[in-house]
Amino acid sequence: MKQPIDLARRFLLLADRDIRTLQLLLVVPDSDDQALGFHAQQAIEKYLKAVLSANGVGFRKTHDLVELLDLLRDNGQTTPPNADSLDTLNPFAVTLRYDFFEVEAVDRDWISTAVEMVRVWAKSEIEAAPKSGDSGTPLEP
Repeated sequence: MKQPIDLARRFLLLADRDIRTLQLLLVVPDSDDQALGFHAQQAIEKYLKAVLSANGVGFRKTHDLVELLDLLRDNGQTTPPNADSLDTLNPFAVTLRYDFFEVEAVDRDWISTAVEMVRVWAKSEIEAAPKSGDSGTPLEP
């Protein structure tokens, strides 16, 4: 059975993959706003799940950032400094991926900053999490 820290590290790797894709899209002026929002939402979702996992907090399969943030709060964990604004990315998880809705242009600077703030927070939280059964592999910056 995987240790919580190992699952957390797996979520970090998956989130970092979404960030790499997001960064590629951000430099292309006509890249699709829905794709930008999707990869930002996915990265943040995985960072939140990484912190929950590292602290042994279970969660159901969900893309709802508010639900994941509430789980952190309900279990005495800190939330990212920009937690109150992350719900704006929720529609990009499912609704906008599988339906045709018009969205206002996304603020690329905000998305880039929001994701980076959650990334830094998550890696810091995971470093501070209890390490029972830890394999000792440090997290990359």
